[in-house]
Amino acid sequence: MNSSELRKKVGQLLVAGFKGTAASEEIKELIREHHVGGIILFGRNIGTPQDILNLTSELQREAKEAGHEQPLLICIDQENGVVRRLGEGATIFPGAMLLGATGQPENAYQIGLATGKELKALGINWNLAPVVDVNNNPENPVIGVRSYGESPEQVSLFGQMAVKGMQDAGVITTLKHFPGHGDTNVDSHLDLPVITHKMERLQEIELKPFVESIKAGADTIMSAHVYFPAIEDEPGVPATLSKKVITGLLREQLGFNGVVTTDCMEMNAIANTIGTAAGGVAAIKAGVDLVMVSHQHHLQKDTIDKIVAAVEAGEIDEAVIDAAFARVKRLKEQYLHWQGLNLEKDAPVPTVVGCREHEQLAAEVYKQGVTLVKNKSLLPLQNGGSQKVLVVYSENKYTMQVEDKRYSSMHLGEAIKEIDREAQVLELSNPATEEEIDRAAVAAKDYDVIIIGTLTAKPGDAQSKLVEKLYETGVPIVVVATRSPYDLTYLPDISAYICTYEFSYPALKMAAKAIYGQEQVKGRLPVTISL
Repeated sequence: MNSSELRKKVGQLLVAGFKGTAASEEIKELIREHHVGGIILFGRNIGTPQDILNLTSELQREAKEAGHEQPLLICIDQENGVVRRLGEGATIFPGAMLLGATGQPENAYQIGLATGKELKALGINWNLAPVVDVNNNPENPVIGVRSYGESPEQVSLFGQMAVKGMQDAGVITTLKHFPGHGDTNVDSHLDLPVITHKMERLQEIELKPFVESIKAGADTIMSAHVYFPAIEDEPGVPATLSKKVITGLLREQLGFNGVVTTDCMEMNAIANTIGTAAGGVAAIKAGVDLVMVSHQHHLQKDTIDKIVAAVEAGEIDEAVIDAAFARVKRLKEQYLHWQGLNLEKDAPVPTVVGCREHEQLAAEVYKQGVTLVKNKSLLPLQNGGSQKVLVVYSENKYTMQVEDKRYSSMHLGEAIKEIDREAQVLELSNPATEEEIDRAAVAAKDYDVIIIGTLTAKPGDAQSKLVEKLYETGVPIVVVATRSPYDLTYLPDISAYICTYEFSYPALKMAAKAIYGQEQVKGRLPVTISL
C-alpha cells in the first residue's frame, strides 16, 4: 500500500484523548490529517449533557468533513459506581460490586441497558465496560469494587448480562482487563504487576469470564498491563505487548475474532519501561487492533509515526495492519453509520438522559445491593432527636488512579442529616491526625451512637485507629464502608456494619435510610470477609 493509505489505516488504529469540553485543535488535527478513528473522553471533557452532545457531534462533523468512511469510535469509562465520567444531568447508576451484591444478574442487564441508552443519547457509542476481572485479592488496589465479586461464575454471568444490556442499547462494549487483573496488589497505572499463577489456575478463575463472554458475543477486549509468566516466558513483558497472550491465547486458543484494544499506553507499566510509542509498535506486533494514547498529543503523533515506520521497514507486515484495520472496520459497520447520526449544532439532548424511570431503576437496585453485614441489635436508630448521633469520617481523597476527582467528595453526613436533622457531622482530614482522632473521641462521649464512614481501611492506618479509639469510648458504632467491603476485617467488634461498595450519593442515601429503618436493604456480600 502507498504511504498515504498506510497512514490512514494506522490512524484508524489509534484511540486518542484531549483536554477540554470542546474539540481541541490537536484532536482536530489528528482526525483531519492522521485519520485517527477513535476518541476517548475523560472527566476533563465532560460538562452538562448538552455540552457532551455538542462535543461528540463536533468530533463526528470533523471526521465527516475529513472524509472518514465511517464515524469515529467515541469511548468512555462509564463502569458506574466508583469509576464514572458522566456527572451533572445524567443518572448515577450502581457499580459492579453493588450489582453483584444483589445476586440478580437481570439487574446487570437493566443497568447496562439504561447506561447504554444515556451514552448513546449523548453521542458516545463505545463503553469501556464491563470489568470482568475476578476480585479474589482483598489487597487489590485497582480493581476491588469494580468487579462483580470473587466468584468466576458470578463475574461471568453478570458481565454477560451487562454486555447484552449495552448492546441492546446500541453501544459497543469492552471486557477488561485480559487475561485478568483481579489478583494483583499493584496498580498498573503506577507499576507493572505480576500474576504468577500456573495456567490451570488461570483457566479455572481469571480466564473463565472472558471465555464465557466471548462465546456470548463480546465486541472488544482490553488487554491488561500485567505480566503473566505462565503464558509469556520473556521476563517483564505485559499481556498488552505479548504475542503469546494476544495472538496465541486470545485469538488462537479462545477464538476471539473481535477487536482487541490496549489500556492506556501512557500508564507507568508501559511508559516507564518500553515507552508509549515503542509500546504501540509492540502491541500491534502482538496482535492488538487499537492502541490507546489518552493524553499527550506529541505521544499520539509519535505512536502513529513509529507504527508507520515499522511497517515501511518491514518490521510489521502490511497484512497485520490490514487485519487490524478490517476488524475495526467490521466493528464500526455493525454499530456506526453516518446515516441517522445527528450532527446538527446544539441538537437537543434526548429526554432519556437522567430520566425519572432510570432514577427509579437505580434506586431499586441500590436497595437490593446495599448490604447490612452485621447488626447487634443496634439498628434501626430512632429519628427525631431521641438518640444523639455523631457522624465521623475523613474527607475523601480518591485512591484509584482511574477514579474521577470530581466525584470524590464524601457526602455521608448530608445523607444522614437528610433523615436526622439533629445529627452532628465531624469531617476529619485525610489521613486524620492523632490530634483529630483524640478530639473525635472526646466529642463522641456526648453521643448515644457514632456513625463512621470508612473508605478502604487498612491495618494500622488512620481510619482503623479512628474506629479503635471511638470503640474505646463504649458508645455503639455503626460503620458504613463506602468503598471496600473488606474494611470490617481490620476493625474491632463494632455493633453494626453496612457496605455501600461506592461513595455515590444514592448509595449513601440508601445506607442512611437502612440505618434509620426507612428501607430494608437486601444485599449479600459477593466476596468473603475473614474475621
